[in-house]
Amino acid sequence: MAIQNIFVVGAGLMGSGIAQTAAVNGYNVVINDQSKAALDRAVAGIEKALAREVEKERMTQQAKEEALARLSTDDTMEGARNADLVIEAIYENLEAKQAVFTKLEEICPPETIFASNTSSISLTALAAATKRPSRVVGMHFFSPVPKMRLCEVIFGLLTAQDVLYAIKEVGQKMGKTMILADDKPGFIVNRALLPMLNEACVIVGSFIGTVEDVDNGMKLGCNHPMGPLELADMIGLDILLNVMTVLSKEYGEKYHPSLLLRKMVTAGFLGRKSGAGFYIYQNGKKMGVNPALTQGHKL
Repeated sequence: MAIQNIFVVGAGLMGSGIAQTAAVNGYNVVINDQSKAALDRAVAGIEKALAREVEKERMTQQAKEEALARLSTDDTMEGARNADLVIEAIYENLEAKQAVFTKLEEICPPETIFASNTSSISLTALAAATKRPSRVVGMHFFSPVPKMRLCEVIFGLLTAQDVLYAIKEVGQKMGKTMILADDKPGFIVNRALLPMLNEACVIVGSFIGTVEDVDNGMKLGCNHPMGPLELADMIGLDILLNVMTVLSKEYGEKYHPSLLLRKMVTAGFLGRKSGAGFYIYQNGKKMGVNPALTQGHKL
């Protein structure tokens, strides 16, 4: 099937990034969220990002205007009636994602493909909430979506081959390199990456190394472009905790989330989006290490 109309559920960082990338690459995009304020923020963020691309001469003014003309918003899900592809990009919770697909089941045409941006949840379990399990697939984008070149495609037990071909075409048109993973928790990238981020939390929580030393160690010693703790802040410490919890239930103690990670999420240190994680941020710019991780306590 030829995909032209994409309905993105969730107007957060991932959803808006997916919507921007799809619109820039010629798709008609409706971005959905229950919050009108979230939709307004998403559109404003996309407009700002595209204006920056024009300023840096990586996009023409005409291309920017055409991309924005292909983008619309919806806070009711009625905008999914003509969708060829739904991409769900809400928070990492099985029941919440299943509820989205169950609601869309009554709105979308039978041939509409349901894709989830999940980073850890079973696609087979998501498909079970629908009457179209053969048309449910994973499209795991990476943040920031407009810049990151990878899209991880995950097939559930019943995902049809023609759906995989259609998703491959969409991803390639968006400029992504596609890799294919079976439906096992963590898939490929997070199964390898997130235990490293979690272990970096363990190292800091065990007073083996400081936040900056851990990040500099991996950047300068392993040639990583970003340290694991800075990357954890960008992903969101709450998201890291949620995924590690899923992996721990499936694979055991090896994937058990760090005590420090759990404490930081409890304290509201979620990373860049909250203004503080392992580092402190102002207007998205890293200002220094979170003082909560450096201060001593005395009686």
